Amino acid sequence: MSAGEKQVISTSAAPAAIGPYSQAIKAGGLVFASGQIPLDPVTGKMVEGGIEAETRRVMENLRAVLAAAGSSFDRVVRSTIYLVDLGDFAKVNEIYGGYFPAEPPARATVQVAALPRGAKVEIDVVALA
Repeated sequence: MSAGEKQVISTSAAPAAIGPYSQAIKAGGLVFASGQIPLDPVTGKMVEGGIEAETRRVMENLRAVLAAAGSSFDRVVRSTIYLVDLGDFAKVNEIYGGYFPAEPPARATVQVAALPRGAKVEIDVVALA
């Protein structure tokens, strides 16, 4: 792949896109992973168990997309966390932090009015390829 090209990343280990977007795009030495919500990649249904279970599923979905692109959490340089309720911040932060034990990426966390399929959390990342 030359510097000016882009590559669509797709894996069955993460939920299929539920709209006109790719799971990730690899371009310019970076991986731009689309936001993941807590969909089980096998059933296509939302996971149950509250914000903790949702956050773990989101992070595992992101792990699968990054792996398909030849990257990993230790190569993530930027992330954005979207929460329906900032009251969930501490719980999400604890689980999220476990995926970045050293040198965590730059990050923004924002509260939003709603997320697809009634999700409580969505996270996207940018990583080195």
